[in-house]
Amino acid sequence: MVTQSVSDAIELMFESGWTDGLPVVPPSQDLVRRFVEYTQRDPGEVIGEIPPLGGKATVERIATNAVMAGCLPEHMPVVITAIEAMLDDRFNLRGVQCSTGIHTPLVIVNGPLSRELKINSGYNCFGQGWRANATIGRAVKLVLVNIGGAIPGESNKSTFGHPGAYTYCVAEFEDANPWEPFHVEAGFDPGDSTVAVFPGEAPHNIMYHAAEPRDFLTVLADSMCTLGNVQMYVMGSTLVVLGPEHARMLNQNGWNKRDVRSFLFEHARKPVSMLRRGGPPQGDSQRGFLWPKFIDPSDDSQRVPVVRRPEDINVMVAGGPGGPHSAYVPGWGSRLVMRKIQLP
Repeated sequence: MVTQSVSDAIELMFESGWTDGLPVVPPSQDLVRRFVEYTQRDPGEVIGEIPPLGGKATVERIATNAVMAGCLPEHMPVVITAIEAMLDDRFNLRGVQCSTGIHTPLVIVNGPLSRELKINSGYNCFGQGWRANATIGRAVKLVLVNIGGAIPGESNKSTFGHPGAYTYCVAEFEDANPWEPFHVEAGFDPGDSTVAVFPGEAPHNIMYHAAEPRDFLTVLADSMCTLGNVQMYVMGSTLVVLGPEHARMLNQNGWNKRDVRSFLFEHARKPVSMLRRGGPPQGDSQRGFLWPKFIDPSDDSQRVPVVRRPEDINVMVAGGPGGPHSAYVPGWGSRLVMRKIQLP
């Protein structure tokens, strides 16, 4: 009898359009109450209005989606902070939700909480097998769809979609980072726990077996500026995820993250003559295709960078050791936003 009741509830979620295509945990009143109580916040507190439909994301509604995603109550502060960060104007959530692009919000967690919650930062960190990664990322996406109304084919016009639209959540591998952690570099204290959100495509594998820093960064730079990369036309910030071996190799040869960003800014470029083949006339502000002002779109020899400034290249460390791999995650045109997690 209980099994039948649960089955009926799951089918009701499907019929109501409240799932991502996979079964969800039925959000019973008791479960939702437990999640709300963990936050020590008023259930009716409005975290924000989620575009495009402007649904009010209350603590209780966020908790309902977190339950459905399979979260634990301890995951609630991360989910709430991710929603708060996406509502920052720099992230442009309305555009991220409704564009024809194939990006989706990536959630990046730093600090002690990432280890307490066992958010995967190492082997297979962008893949399956870790409850915290899977359910936190899924809860964020369910909020965007169920409260924001970003329904595929309706308000969400993504032409191909993104497998990360089911869930897209990682932590930085801080123990393998030879420099200061991602959140410390952004101005937070080492003991702070933070969430960063970034509108990213799927990770692009960068393989490099040798131990020459400039050669590795040249390979990485070339992979960042392909002609079909929307980053070259709409810019915004972008994300480089260095594998532990590549990060260690750079550090041992005297490179810091500022050096890495500067090199990539100067070398991840394509000439105007080539980029004209892949897009509309540049400088067309009505369509949003804007190059930096220091680029003359009539000069075929000028080289266009993948971002407007070196600091728009975000660099973090993640992935399993033992392999010569890093990853590049192209952006969409808005910026990465990071927030401190307020714990109960």
